[in-house]
Amino acid sequence: MGDPHPPPLTPEPAPGRSAKLHARSLTRTFGRGRTALDALGPLDLDIAPGEFTCIVGPSGCGKSTLLRIAAGLLRPSTGELSIRTASARPAAMIFQDYGIYDWKNVLANVRFGLDIQRVPRREADRRARDWLARIGLADFADAYPGALSGGMRQRVAIARALAVEPEILLMDEPFAALDAQLRTILQDELLELTQTTRTTALFITHSLEEAIVLGDRVLVMSARPGRIIAERRPPFPRPRTGDMRSAPEFTALKSELWELLRGEVRGEAVPA
Repeated sequence: MGDPHPPPLTPEPAPGRSAKLHARSLTRTFGRGRTALDALGPLDLDIAPGEFTCIVGPSGCGKSTLLRIAAGLLRPSTGELSIRTASARPAAMIFQDYGIYDWKNVLANVRFGLDIQRVPRREADRRARDWLARIGLADFADAYPGALSGGMRQRVAIARALAVEPEILLMDEPFAALDAQLRTILQDELLELTQTTRTTALFITHSLEEAIVLGDRVLVMSARPGRIIAERRPPFPRPRTGDMRSAPEFTALKSELWELLRGEVRGEAVPA
């Protein structure tokens, strides 16, 4: 066996496979003139079809900015980002604050993206109920979000995103607001779901443990303006389970990632 933690590489898709997400020389600046803030880049990134890519980095390094450019919510200042797609709605996004509608019941929330796509109501209901069953909320189809726990609301957000069968799933720290125990449970549930669907994913997190559990690749970003400074591939074959958390390789990789991040975090915390 070779070194399970190879040196930093420029992220590229596997040979012979076209990238699902492709970014080159990507930058984003907010404001103009003397008040301009360089938030991101230049950044290059390729994500292969079916690959789960996690990005970690210090606060304010541009992780969420990158995700919003990928979702089409922001335009890059320079460079390009494209998603190779055969559908009109290639991406679905899951936010930290759930992003579900309090005035719609659980079934209607999960069905929302299908309604926008004008999927016939009978088929949309079937698909929405199927996802509710898969995430363990079949008995809550008629409930409203106010009656759900934080973990249940995030399950609804995940089901809504996956129900539209996106070509790429974009997740911005979706478990950050949850307590540690619930976060671990939802990590394992998302791991099982995405291994089944093989959905391409870009996942932003501050949690090194989360990145190692979920990711085929973990990319480390620098302090603002964020650039990719390292790549690691967790040495755990798929299908994998949360049991990997107890493996010595898990602890070693977590420590290595923290060493890569330590200087960036300290640099961000010290005023210029």
